[in-house]
Amino acid sequence: MISAEEISRPQNALPFWMSLLLIPIAWIGAIYGGWTVILLPVATWYLFSALDAVLGLNLENADLETGDDQLAWYTVITKAWVPLQFLTLFGLIWYVTGPGDAHLNALETIVLFFGVGVITGTVGINYSHELMHQKINFERWLGDILLAMVLYSHFRSEHLLVHHRYVGTPRDPVTARYNEGFHRFYPRVLIGSLKSAFRAEQEKLAKKDLPWTDGSNPFWRYWALQGGMLVLALIIGGWEGLLLFILQAGTAIWQLEIVNYVEHYGLTRKYLGDGKYEHVKPQHSWNAAHRASNWLLINLQRHSDHHYRPDRRFPLLQNYSEAQAPQLPYGYPVMTMLAMVPPLWRKVMNPRVRKWREMYYPEITDWKAYNKATNPMPE
Repeated sequence: MISAEEISRPQNALPFWMSLLLIPIAWIGAIYGGWTVILLPVATWYLFSALDAVLGLNLENADLETGDDQLAWYTVITKAWVPLQFLTLFGLIWYVTGPGDAHLNALETIVLFFGVGVITGTVGINYSHELMHQKINFERWLGDILLAMVLYSHFRSEHLLVHHRYVGTPRDPVTARYNEGFHRFYPRVLIGSLKSAFRAEQEKLAKKDLPWTDGSNPFWRYWALQGGMLVLALIIGGWEGLLLFILQAGTAIWQLEIVNYVEHYGLTRKYLGDGKYEHVKPQHSWNAAHRASNWLLINLQRHSDHHYRPDRRFPLLQNYSEAQAPQLPYGYPVMTMLAMVPPLWRKVMNPRVRKWREMYYPEITDWKAYNKATNPMPE
């Protein structure tokens, strides 16, 4: 157990600040061009994977009595990232369509903004996820700004109102089905998450006898913020700047959804009848205790505890043992790369899903028949 006094020390928060190093790497790519434009994805995917292999697992848990005032060195990271990402994204659009246009060719520019999308998705959307779960309105607004920068504002509604409530059931489009490859999952989740998010907000308003067009519908805010970002990109960089903005946004969305794919692949909640399912338990999320990737992802890989206490700040998320919750063989960076190759993914993960089924639901011997009879999740 890590005491509250230890947690509050700046040096213990310092590893989580490593994500800020990705911003100067982005500028190195823009200024020098050439092979340096690939540094962002290389650092995000491969460097942290290598560090995981060297540094191993972190199985320690923080004292849950630690107060918010003792977490200042951690919470400032997610808040500071918002203006830093904004200035980096739009600063790079200005640079590559202006001063840097002479020395960056089209391919270098595309690769650079693909890399920018890798960090606005891996770090930016992940930090927005942390912020949207907090009770302070200012933090939620910061989360909205980050999501608007990647044109995925509805993720807030989908995540808070749909995913956390229906994870592991057919009503959650984000839960990847057993044997469902990522390339089938991705178009399904893009459409399904938008529809489910809008429907959830519409149902909330209907309970107050209000139409979806009411001004309190957050989708008006989402559309306004996203529209503002698009207009700003157009003003700064013209049509080229707008296309580059859309490129990084599309990459960021892909990064988010491939993580979503990994987090709950093949895990289902038991159907109880009458449209009801068992409560969400630690067994319904894949976890990874790999030290370096948890620094990058601010403990997102301690995913079971996040679903248990969604408002718990990331330094306090608890690790679960293999006896308590399913564990991934590698951290998210490696697992997301595996997910892009469905045969390899199934070879690694399907045996683990089958083992999980035997461990938690030994009474279900024929899952295809069970799913057909109860329709909790299609195979």
